[in-house]
This record gives sequence, structure tokens and C-alpha cells, in this order.
Amino acid sequence: MSVKIRLKRMGMKKMPFYRVVVADERAPRDGRFIEEIGYYDPMTEPAATIKIDADKAKQWIKNGAQPTDTVRTLLKKSGIIEG
Repeated sequence: MSVKIRLKRMGMKKMPFYRVVVADERAPRDGRFIEEIGYYDPMTEPAATIKIDADKAKQWIKNGAQPTDTVRTLLKKSGIIEG
């Protein structure tokens, strides 16, 4: 079983926000997930809101979970991983 850290889309039409979740890569985008570790709201001004539990994210990465490209960028902006 391969595990990914990815975004789950929530919110209304044209007003999205995202939850950062750990999920089996075979599960659908907005479907079943293992654990929710944070959220990302791109609609806030002046900058997007990013809140991710650093301890949980580091633990999942240490256990072999692979972040998607977008989540990797969010983790770098939050200072959780370096790159």
C-alpha cells in the first residue's frame, strides 16, 4: 500500500479550500483518507492560509508517505521540510 499526502477539495463552487490528508493513493481525491493533518485556504487575502501539523507531517514522511507536488510546496512554505 502506497501512502500519499495530498489535498482534499472542500467548500462551495468557486470558493474552494483544501484539507491536507494522508490517504492511500488508490482512494479517490475526495474519498476515504487515513488522517487529516492540516488545511490550506487559497482564498484569504492578502496571502493564503496554510496550517499543517508539523509533527504529524514529519512522522508520516518518515514512515514513507510521499507528498504530492502541491503539498510539497505547501510544506516548504510552512518550513516543515527544506528544499
